[in-house]
This record gives sequence, C-alpha cells and structure tokens, in this order.
Amino acid sequence: MHLALSESLSTLVAKRFAAAKEGGHLVFSPTQVTTIQTSGISYQLRYCPSLAKKPSALPKPVDSAQTEAQRQGKKPDPFDNPSPGLLVTDTPGTDNGSQGYWVVLNKFPIIRNHFILATKEWKSQSDLLEKGDLEACYTCIKAWDDNGDNGEGNGRRLFAFFNSGPESGASQPHRHIQFLPIEDMKRTYEGAGIEGWRPLIDVVVERGQNKGQRQSQSQSEGLLTDDRLPFAHYVLPIPTNPSAEMLHSIYLSLYRAAVSATTEVSENPAELSIQDHGPAAISHNLAMTETAMMICPRKSENATISIQWKDEAKGEGIVEPGVIALNGTVLGGTLMVKMEGEWEELKTPDVLGGVLGKVGFPVGGRASL
Repeated sequence: MHLALSESLSTLVAKRFAAAKEGGHLVFSPTQVTTIQTSGISYQLRYCPSLAKKPSALPKPVDSAQTEAQRQGKKPDPFDNPSPGLLVTDTPGTDNGSQGYWVVLNKFPIIRNHFILATKEWKSQSDLLEKGDLEACYTCIKAWDDNGDNGEGNGRRLFAFFNSGPESGASQPHRHIQFLPIEDMKRTYEGAGIEGWRPLIDVVVERGQNKGQRQSQSQSEGLLTDDRLPFAHYVLPIPTNPSAEMLHSIYLSLYRAAVSATTEVSENPAELSIQDHGPAAISHNLAMTETAMMICPRKSENATISIQWKDEAKGEGIVEPGVIALNGTVLGGTLMVKMEGEWEELKTPDVLGGVLGKVGFPVGGRASL
C-alpha cells in the first residue's frame, strides 16, 4: 500500500495541523505534564482541565431535515465524510477488498499532530483488525519520515494505538487507529522537552530482549513481557518490511495470548472463543511502532481512586471518588486526567500502580501462541 504523498507524512500532518488550529477546526488543549516512577518505569501524566469542558458529541435539536441518527440521539460519525478542515489525505481501495481509509486530524488533541486512520466504509471498532487495517497502519508508520532524521540524531517515529471493546477506552464505534508522534509526546504544550520518559512499548521490548535477566514462560514462547508491569501484556517484534499477512499473523498471535490470559479469571470462559475475524472476544488495547506490536487485555475502562481535600468552610477533610479512564495510550506510558484532585493523587507512585493493575488482568494467566 502506498500513500502517494508529495512530502513526508510528518510534514503534511504538521502543515494540516497548523492550518486546522489556526482556522478553528480543532481545539489544541493546554496540558501540564509530569513523569512518575512506579516499579522502576517512568510514566507520563498529563493534566488537561479544559477537556472536562469538552463539548458534548450529542447532536443539538435541529429542524425537520435532521438525520435519523440525530432523531435517535446518536452521536454523529466523524469518519463518515470527514470535515475538510481535518482531512489530511485518503487512500484508495486495495486488492484485499478494503474501500480505503481516511487520514484525519483528531479534533480535540492534547499532543500536537495527533491523527487518525479510519476506514471509509463503516466497520466496527469492536471487531478484530483485518489485514488491510494493519497494512495501512504500518504504511503510515513507515511514511512518517522519509528523511529518517529529525535533526536530533533520531528518526521521527509514530506510536499507533487501537482501542477495541467496551472496556478499552474506545470513544467511537467506527473503526479507527490513532497515531501520536513520539517526538511530540516528548514535549510539553509549550514545546519544552520532557526528560526521563520513553514509550512503554519500547521499555518492554528492551527489557524482554535483555537476556541478562530471568526469562518468563511467555518469553520462552517468543512473547516479550516486563515483570514490573501490574497487568497482563505481550509484545512481539515486527520484522523489516513485513507483509500484510505477517502483520496480521503477529496481531492474531498477540490476541490469542491476550484471550488466554483472561480465561482463568473470566466468569464465562466458554464464551471466549478465539476467532481470527469478526467480533473480538475481549476488550483490548493494541499498540504498534515500526519495530514492535503490543497488546493488553482490558478488564475495565477505568479505575476509582480516593481523592482527599479539605473543606475550608466546614473545617474538615473530605474523601470522594475520582475516576481514571485509560485507553491505548497506556501502552505508550502516557495517562491523562481532567481533574486536579486526580492529578495530585496520581503523583503518588503506589496509586498509579494500583490503577494500572485494576484496568488490566492479573499477570501470570495462561498465554500461548
């Protein structure tokens, strides 16, 4: 698959992002950023209070010309005839039967140049990815920087993630894969560099390939893991110039391992039949870079933590619940919160580790290719 671009995808997205921001087609929200260490791993925590005021996606009452979806109160589909102000490019149909893909900007980014690959035809986000999806995703990753260097001695790289299922943090039912430039993930809203953080998928790959440490059973079967993480996860390397069939095979191997890891704690393990197409048996997050693919089976979309604050009027301490919602960015080692109380509480390493453990499945479940 080829995008047939006149310049690198990174250059094109940056130009479109700047124009969309200037034209008011997207809202780039300011964030505070800090890094938190838990179990020897650095995570990036972003606080974005403006997203708490994000406009509802529900349609407003309109005249008699409103669509059936509007009359039923359904969310509009942003990937059905995308807004020209957010459109980056598109791809033609392929021999595998795909009608092609839209490449569009995220309308409410908190990291610069956040963009999305969405199917032109409607396909379910809760279904397994197909060969064409993975091929298109990898094509974007490879096309991100034709020059191979960003002036800092490192080639520009993309972190891709896919949220599938009700517990994954997916926000749209129309199938789409999201992309964050790693060089932009390493910067604050103002552009300053963030020290001491790397994408989690890179950390797991390095840990798993370090033969100087004790190997787990899953590693002996080819699946890389990091025993410091409090949730089940699996990584496989991607060979140079993989075919669509190879990418799909890697994805299915990871998916089967993820399903197997959930069977021992599932209330209905018999229902977790492993197919290679159609509806996924479990909610999961998938991440991809040029060199690796990572999966995490999801038990819950969010975790509740206790927020403590003092009511000055009453002169007493108050404890109330805070809800931390996570999506596939967790596989990049990045989390986002909208409330100050959650921001402050999550700076405690033990709290963050507890949240990560609650949204995923226990480490040590069965995992096989």
